[in-house]
Amino acid sequence: MAEKPTIAVLGAGGTMGLPMARNLARAGFPIRAWNRSREKAEPLREDGAELVESPGEAVQRADVTLTMLADADAVLETMDQALAERSPDGPIWLQMSTIGEQGTERCIELASQHQLTLVDAPVLGTKQPAQEAKLVIMASGPAELRDQLQPIFDAIGQRTMWVGEAGAGSRLKIATNTWILAVVEGTAETFALAEGLGLDPQLVLDAVAGGPLDLPYLQMKGRAIIERSFEPSFRLALAAKDATLVEESARRHDLELPLLRTIRERLEQGAAEHPDEDMIATYLTSAPA
Repeated sequence: MAEKPTIAVLGAGGTMGLPMARNLARAGFPIRAWNRSREKAEPLREDGAELVESPGEAVQRADVTLTMLADADAVLETMDQALAERSPDGPIWLQMSTIGEQGTERCIELASQHQLTLVDAPVLGTKQPAQEAKLVIMASGPAELRDQLQPIFDAIGQRTMWVGEAGAGSRLKIATNTWILAVVEGTAETFALAEGLGLDPQLVLDAVAGGPLDLPYLQMKGRAIIERSFEPSFRLALAAKDATLVEESARRHDLELPLLRTIRERLEQGAAEHPDEDMIATYLTSAPA
């Protein structure tokens, strides 16, 4: 049986990075874990991961470098630091953060400068799917790496889509995020209106339940509003960041998407007051006094 590749996970203590690194370790992959706030990655020791002091140390003796960080600047800053310390021992850079088109292009350029092969593979899913290894992986990059990387993807996700050359994965993530953000803001404003009309918002969920207008995501986020339970599965500040990436792509491709502009503005308003609550806390911006 072939030995499993060693994976350097940069961002191994985040909401997504921690469960992804844990599932990889539990699947038998040797993990070299780094996180800016080291204490957040400490739980990985229980799963056999090796915690290291710097990104450069993480990529040393690693066959694959996996980045899962908050935004493009964090990804590039971390990789710059790693590459300044030493060249990665493995040439594959698996970039799984949501960083948009321009961020991905900057990563492609950095990878080319250092003879790394970039696989652009953002994920669809939040905290619970990451914990349960049920993410959807939107992978893009060299076709010859698919078989080699599939066991890694199988350890963290329930489905992998290969969608073309590096960059296509991030474009697909932007498109799917557009739908997610529209559902989240639509749910928030619908519930605010129902309450403003003097209705029990549970009636909204009951009215659409089981029909073509129903969505599991609507039911889940609607219950969170009713229960005022805003523990983050995905932080509102990050949702606002993702909305900005969508709007940047719309402008770049000469598309007029007024709904997304409004959603971005609304999420930013909410994030200014509730950045670390779940993204459905955007409801609090519209809620009746």
